[in-house]
Amino acid sequence: MFTSLDEEIKRDDQASTTPRERRLFYIMVLLISGILFSGLYAGIKYFE
Repeated sequence: MFTSLDEEIKRDDQASTTPRERRLFYIMVLLISGILFSGLYAGIKYFE
């Protein structure tokens, strides 16, 4: 009878993005995270 907020969010998210867009989003998040963490690691190594 009633849908939970979680189910509503999942349904809205699936309707607004395609699987290709979601994959691209996760790839970009991983890429940016890798760049940031490697830059942080390099900065710490540089100052040692």
